[in-house]
Amino acid sequence: MKIVQINTVCNTGSTGKIAADLYHIAEKAGDTSFIAYGRGTAPDEIKSFKIGNSIDFVHHVLINFFLGKSGFGSKSVTRRFLKWLDEVKPDILHLHNLHGFYIHVEMLFAYIKAHNIPVVWTLHDCWPLTGQCAHFDYAGCAKWQTACQKCPIYRSNYPYSLFRDNSRQNYQLKKAAFTGVKSMTIVTPSNWLADIVSKSYLKEYPVTVIPNGINLNVFKPAFDEAHSSTDKNLLMTNASSPQIVLGVANVWTKQKGLDFFLRLSDLLDDCYHIVLVGLSKKQQSKIKSKYGRRITALTKTSSQEELVSWYQKAYVYVNPTLEDNFPTTNLEALACGTPVITFNTGGSPESITEKCGIVVEKGNMGQLKEAILSLDKKTEITSLACRERAMEFDRSLRFKEYLKLYKQ
Repeated sequence: MKIVQINTVCNTGSTGKIAADLYHIAEKAGDTSFIAYGRGTAPDEIKSFKIGNSIDFVHHVLINFFLGKSGFGSKSVTRRFLKWLDEVKPDILHLHNLHGFYIHVEMLFAYIKAHNIPVVWTLHDCWPLTGQCAHFDYAGCAKWQTACQKCPIYRSNYPYSLFRDNSRQNYQLKKAAFTGVKSMTIVTPSNWLADIVSKSYLKEYPVTVIPNGINLNVFKPAFDEAHSSTDKNLLMTNASSPQIVLGVANVWTKQKGLDFFLRLSDLLDDCYHIVLVGLSKKQQSKIKSKYGRRITALTKTSSQEELVSWYQKAYVYVNPTLEDNFPTTNLEALACGTPVITFNTGGSPESITEKCGIVVEKGNMGQLKEAILSLDKKTEITSLACRERAMEFDRSLRFKEYLKLYKQ
């Protein structure tokens, strides 16, 4: 079986790594796999096709900035890509993120319909069912259920359109393109997004929930898993040192909850110390100057070992996200034996049980603080329970579900 995955990037970022992992698992199972991607580079060992280029990328971005047409540029590179598909003749197309300024979605779906290619589409966000944005939860917008128009966040939410709200036309064009595929299955990482799909114009397709998986050999506790369970209630570290309250993001925005950490730094006493990973240089400088004693501000790290080390050191991982699908960082923390406190946002609570963390009301600062302070009293929450919960999201198990889906 020939499987072609399509994604913005290959082997970088969360979606790029998911695509690369799926590639290797499919190859190991005896299938022939390819990844077509829009930006960056691909590892030499992956059979790949780069759809976009730097000139086309800039042109597509400008089309979106001025006309609000994300997904409707890149005609020439898409035409070249479709000729490559003619040569490969895939049995399955597995779509990931199609936004990212590298492919013309109408042309792609016209090709899919003309050639009757079975499709699996993993939705990593909500862009496929809206006229503009990748997330609408923070804005509290529900226009996607009927017809997007007069978008309240077209300038402020990715993919940004700075000069024109084209959400109404985009919605109509995307609906026409994305519906009517003879054989397509939607995959969502969360039950929350599956419910969203059921209320959208994509409701004609079957939906399968396959949560994101993680590499448990990389993200693992500092303790020896051979020890007895009595050794694993490790929430309280050295009492003479402040307990680390950890936050991690690829990009820190209001939607990711950065402001809540700044407010927490004034509410928590010296028994706690906040560590934030993934800040921009500008954010780092600002936080150091104003909150330096209470917050350790770190930029994004390319070292998984360094990130794992922070998860292992942390007393708790806090994820005050205000819009999200199924954050992998929750799983990474749990895999390292660290409990998670998160807002009841999107699919973020779905990885949490009463034995590995606490879910609090979205945006409730008082509950967030209280959850951190009460964590040491929650005797049912142990590092062992966190690790055991993470084992349910072993990537090899989760990705095998995709192989079953391909065969179906």
